[in-house]
Amino acid sequence: MRGRAVSWFCALVLAVAMLPAGAPSAQPSDTTSTPAAIAAPSPNAVSPPKVGGYLQARETWMKGVGLTATLNRARVSVDGALPARFSYRFLVEFEAVSGTTGLVSLRDALAKWTYGPFALTAGQFKTPFTREFIMSITQVETAERAAVVDALAPKRDIGVMGEAAWGPDAALQLGVFNGEGQNVAVNRDSSVLVVGRATARPFAQLQIGAAVAAYASDSTRFGYEGTLEERGALLRAEWIEQRRDVGGRDRGWYALAGWRVVPWCQLVARREDLKPPLASRRNRATTAGVNFDLAPNRVRLLANWVTRRIGAVRRETWITQLQLRF
Repeated sequence: MRGRAVSWFCALVLAVAMLPAGAPSAQPSDTTSTPAAIAAPSPNAVSPPKVGGYLQARETWMKGVGLTATLNRARVSVDGALPARFSYRFLVEFEAVSGTTGLVSLRDALAKWTYGPFALTAGQFKTPFTREFIMSITQVETAERAAVVDALAPKRDIGVMGEAAWGPDAALQLGVFNGEGQNVAVNRDSSVLVVGRATARPFAQLQIGAAVAAYASDSTRFGYEGTLEERGALLRAEWIEQRRDVGGRDRGWYALAGWRVVPWCQLVARREDLKPPLASRRNRATTAGVNFDLAPNRVRLLANWVTRRIGAVRRETWITQLQLRF
């Protein structure tokens, strides 16, 4: 299985490398973006630390439970540039576990070196697997990521990653990580997690991509994605599967559609399906919602209706969330 994964990814790298080269594409400013979204510093630039972050206040109604108020997320980030084309980033989350005092949890802590269309990142950050996980949660169109992304995508980890961009046409990321998850400073089994992702833009409105994540002695995961955007309309879909050495195969998908009715109002709908080896744990859901951008990229009011069926159990949830970015 490892040999097939390596061969598959090498072929993907070769196809991307044949695309015309150019300047790296601009990335949107985002307080919880991936390392690729950090602006490339000039060779001798030194910038003062830039503080950012966001908070999400949420009201959730669930049948049989009633109304619950939560502080869904509260995060603060610090970004800056250093001489010799280096930059850095820290991101922490403030958490309040039920019945305990508040905690601070590290999310990102990385150093990045950039030279033209190439970059090298080291530290703790998001592994480059699946479009929806790489996106900041502040930019995801629904209150939560799809179940297949939460269940199967490798999350933040400690490691090193190389990147290359061919203008707006294509990009390639390849990283080696401990495979232990975030905030685990040791590699307990001495094996590694290798993650690679390649994306291409055949034309301006369409981006396609594929990714592979291989654990040395556990499983191999594959992801395929496509995003189409045109005049306020959005279509995005991903298929993810995990082929275990022992214990069967997990697989699933989601498809999301959005339409920006006016610049400050977007309608969204998503259908998703996660199929683990045990049929009794199959997870299917439909989400319908509306996003009100009260201040573009700063203040968003979100309302979602979610009907989810896990095995034979069905539940219905209403979510209203106010998101503030600074």
